[in-house]
Amino acid sequence: MSKTPVTVLGLGDMGTALARALLEGGHPTTVWNRTAAKAEALATEGALTAATAGEAVAASRLVVVCLLDYDSVRQVLSPLGEALAGRTVVNLTNGTPRQARDLAAWAAGHGAEYIDGGIMAVPPMIGTPAAFLLYSGSPAAFAAHRSVLDLFGESHHLGEDHGRAPLYDLALLSAMYGMFSGVLHAYALVRSDGVAAGDVAPLLGRWLTAMSGAVDGYAQRIDSGDHATGVVSTIAMQSAAFGNFTGSARDQGISPELIAPIGALMARRVAAGHGHEDLTGLVELLTA
Repeated sequence: MSKTPVTVLGLGDMGTALARALLEGGHPTTVWNRTAAKAEALATEGALTAATAGEAVAASRLVVVCLLDYDSVRQVLSPLGEALAGRTVVNLTNGTPRQARDLAAWAAGHGAEYIDGGIMAVPPMIGTPAAFLLYSGSPAAFAAHRSVLDLFGESHHLGEDHGRAPLYDLALLSAMYGMFSGVLHAYALVRSDGVAAGDVAPLLGRWLTAMSGAVDGYAQRIDSGDHATGVVSTIAMQSAAFGNFTGSARDQGISPELIAPIGALMARRVAAGHGHEDLTGLVELLTA
């Protein structure tokens, strides 16, 4: 049985990894990139190269888009218009829920099925068990092409609302950047005292792994709105100690700007009479 032909628009590191996974899965794969030279390596691996985005779209009913941003996606797709009719566009470009919904409406107006997606992986992870991808849009279109999408990584369909995948994507990435901010501050702090980051890394990894167990419990508190029952470490206690973080940073000659914002939020929550709560109470300040 012949495999579904697929087109990939955009051959940055991620787009190239996606195209390579399709080729390894045995799918006829047409690729296009503004800088044509980026397609040369894939051509040697069996990809068909298109001179224009229109030519690439014409080659397949399934079109995977992975570009820099939604402005780039619009610039590439807008001139194609009705050429997208009857095709399924899977956009794996990072963006916002509003952008996804707007693009879905535009695609529907041109007769195309639209699926938005978020890639929870870096390029070397594509096609491995470590990768997972988020999708939202037509359940029927997702089901029809799931066997192809599964080549990229574990697929999670989040419903018909096209904005749901980018919402989850940004939420997960926000948590990642929060963690990275703390890691960078930690390394800057110890380095200021002549300690190598590598000397601290094993203990830091162990500590962060242990603290990741709070994720489910925090979710339960936030969903229930109960930030006070069974609290082990109150915001008041943590806020009282937070000056040590910013003070030590200044003493050591480094900026506290990566971690300072959460200290200000804790102080506000305590001042409002919620010092007895868990740290999860801060979410109420963000949504007020």
